[in-house]
Amino acid sequence: MLKTTPVPSDIEIAQAAKLEPIEAIAEKMGLARREIELYGDNMAKVKLEALERLADRPNAKYILVTAITPTPLGEGKSTTTVGLGQAMAHIGKTSTIAIRQPSQGPTFGIKGGAAGGGYSQVVPMEQFNLHMTGDIHAVTAANNLLAAMIDNHIYQGNSLGIDPYSITWRRVLDVNDRELRNIVTGLGDKADGRPRATGFDISVASEVMAILALTTGLRDMRERLGRIVIGQSTDKRPITAEDLKAAGAMTVLMKEAIKPNVFQTLENTPALVHAGPFANIAHGNSSILADLIGIKTADYLITEAGFGADIGAEKFFNIKCRASGLRPDAAVLVTTIRALKLHTGAYRVVPGKPLPDEMVRENPDDVIAGASNLRKQVENLAKHGVSPVVCINRFSTDYESEIDAVFAVAKELGVRCAVSTHWAEGGAGAVELARAVVAAAEEPSEFRFLYDLDLPIKTKIEIIAREIYGAAGVSYEAAAESQIRQYERAGFGNLPICMAKTHLSLSDNPNRKGAPRGFTLPIREVRASVGAGFIYPLVGEMRTMPGLPAHPAAENVDIDFSTGRVVGLF
Repeated sequence: MLKTTPVPSDIEIAQAAKLEPIEAIAEKMGLARREIELYGDNMAKVKLEALERLADRPNAKYILVTAITPTPLGEGKSTTTVGLGQAMAHIGKTSTIAIRQPSQGPTFGIKGGAAGGGYSQVVPMEQFNLHMTGDIHAVTAANNLLAAMIDNHIYQGNSLGIDPYSITWRRVLDVNDRELRNIVTGLGDKADGRPRATGFDISVASEVMAILALTTGLRDMRERLGRIVIGQSTDKRPITAEDLKAAGAMTVLMKEAIKPNVFQTLENTPALVHAGPFANIAHGNSSILADLIGIKTADYLITEAGFGADIGAEKFFNIKCRASGLRPDAAVLVTTIRALKLHTGAYRVVPGKPLPDEMVRENPDDVIAGASNLRKQVENLAKHGVSPVVCINRFSTDYESEIDAVFAVAKELGVRCAVSTHWAEGGAGAVELARAVVAAAEEPSEFRFLYDLDLPIKTKIEIIAREIYGAAGVSYEAAAESQIRQYERAGFGNLPICMAKTHLSLSDNPNRKGAPRGFTLPIREVRASVGAGFIYPLVGEMRTMPGLPAHPAAENVDIDFSTGRVVGLF
């Protein structure tokens, strides 16, 4: 498409794009028409039967896109994923990207959507960011059906002997709403239920979402939903969704959502969009099913893990790759000059406000000082045996001396480095990055997990805290100690660990920048997501239901009735 300067808003670019019929995009992936289900002209779902027909095709090179610890503004992982996918076509390679569906929490909050940005977007961006094919609504419905059946079971006599004080299953909503974090249900007359303290999480934090992202098929999903533990009986026996006879109906609600969605980029290359767990409060990766399909459809499958390499990438390696059986060939570590400067600890970035004036002045020394975080994240990738490529997502405010400083750090670390201008130039701006990724993916892979599953829960937590975050030790509140003992007695001790931790620091404190050392990581609570297949420690004051800012992005979104188009969406 024709690119203009200055770069228009994301929605203006997206609405000016010339889209190909979605059937043509599916055809580029080698999918037959009978293997897709159309949702209008520009979206489709892939039937899972395609997996069997594609099974004999060779696997694509598997590329992970991750990042250093970001600023609150985000450093452009989704945009880089899209730009890299587009760039592969510029160097004669085929690619499919696999990314998450955005939650309406950030879409209507402050961070924005997850379709990429500038001239590296997935389109149509309005449908992408607003409901899409309804997968998150299906997650919400299945989650809340189980919640309703729990309370109804207690009201109707509680034959399973559920201890109401042990219930960990909460209702969910795909909107940031702090008022719902802690609530009391069942108020009113006797017929209105039994009063109980509970609360809401955001839908993408639901275990049902994690199951959608980690399942390998409909039967597997049914089994996982049945294994969900909602609490325990008064004699300390785990109570499951299967015990409540809820798993079958939950599966029925999810039977369309399990199918990955096909979209396209601005340059008409294929994109699979499926599942949307956050990486700070869940495992932060798009679905295994999308990857199992995508890896058979191109030379390169490029996927993204949420937030920094200490969170999304660590969970990609130790949770997702265990479940999928797939192994990455290379990883892109996205960095920006502004993020490196932030990691000096000298600046404060506030979402929705311009960067401080002194932060956009030329200062390569700040870049070198803040590169401690870059070094640690490169180390974190190396611990898993993956070849990293540092991608400098370049902004117009960056200086050559600052770019040179990043290259100097990368050279010292012995890793590839490339500048990418995909936001302003689309795929053409990421050609240097694409060539570096191709070279890295050709190197012999030595992928390895960080820990063995048969280790005790505490040992696995402490390995992540020490090796990935740089902590000196871990402290556990009394509730967390009790929960760990309970889960190990119940036979859940051999599950991987999914840490719920701030994405703004390697530590538990979002204000500690760079690569802090010697801190103690506090574990407040530990939950068991048995259906998803992981143990879920909550670090410090981590929230599973975000709140809206003073001026949420929703204030700017509306309909232009003269054209029927959405306006104000990024």
